[in-house]
Amino acid sequence: MEYKKQQAIIEAMLFANGKEVSSKNLMTALEISEDELKAIITLLMQKYNQENSGIELIKINESYQLVTKKEYYEYVYPLLDNRIKPSLSSAALETLSIIAYNPKITRSQIENIRGVGSDGPIYKLLEFELIESAGKLDAPGRPTMYQITDNFLKMFGISSLEELPELPRYKLDENEQIVIDDLPLEQSSNTENENGKD
Repeated sequence: MEYKKQQAIIEAMLFANGKEVSSKNLMTALEISEDELKAIITLLMQKYNQENSGIELIKINESYQLVTKKEYYEYVYPLLDNRIKPSLSSAALETLSIIAYNPKITRSQIENIRGVGSDGPIYKLLEFELIESAGKLDAPGRPTMYQITDNFLKMFGISSLEELPELPRYKLDENEQIVIDDLPLEQSSNTENENGKD
C-alpha cells in the first residue's frame, strides 16, 4: 500500500473515532510495524503544524488523537459543548499533583502527604475523570489505589507522565523543616539578587 494512502487511512480512522486510537489498533488495521507507524505519524504531525490548520495530531501515552488547536478553543467550545468546565480548588489541584507524581497511591497515603482529609478532592477529580481507580492495594481493608487518566494528559497538554517537570529534592533540617537542595537556577539567582539589594 502506498505511503500517502496509509496516511489518509490513519487520518480517517482518527477523525471517525473522535477520541484516541491506540498504536496497536492502527498497526493492526494497516498491517504495518511500529517504526512504519511512527514515520507516518511524524509526517502527519508535521503536516498539521506547517499548514494553517485548525486541528493537530497529539500523542497520549501509546495512542493518538486528532484535536482542535488550543488557540481556537474559544470559538469551538460554545458551539459544541455546554457542559460545565472543570473548576478545581487548590485542594483538588494539590491532590491531583500528588496522584500524578505517585501513581497507584491510596487515599490514606494522600492524606499523610497533605496532612488533611482528601475525600472531597478525590470525589471531584473522579467526577471530572482526571483520576481513576488503579485497583486495590494488597493490604488490610484492600484500599483503592488511584492514578491519573488520559483526560489529565490532554488537559495539561502532555503525552505521558514522563513529561511532568522534575520535583526539587529536599531534606529536613534539625527543626524538621523542609530544606530544598536544588532550587531552579533562575529562582536561585533571583533570591541572590534580592538578598544583595540594600
